Amino acid sequence: METLKEIWAFLRVRKKFWLLPIILTLFALAGLIVFASGSTVISPFIYMF
Repeated sequence: METLKEIWAFLRVRKKFWLLPIILTLFALAGLIVFASGSTVISPFIYMF
């Protein structure tokens, strides 16, 4: 959680709110990869790209 707080503080101080969708997308993709690493049903769709 500390990393998320630091990222939010950076975005707020530097007024770089346009980076928020990019960061959220990266976190979502990372979560999908971590979630799918244990599941063999979703794996072919991830590694297809």
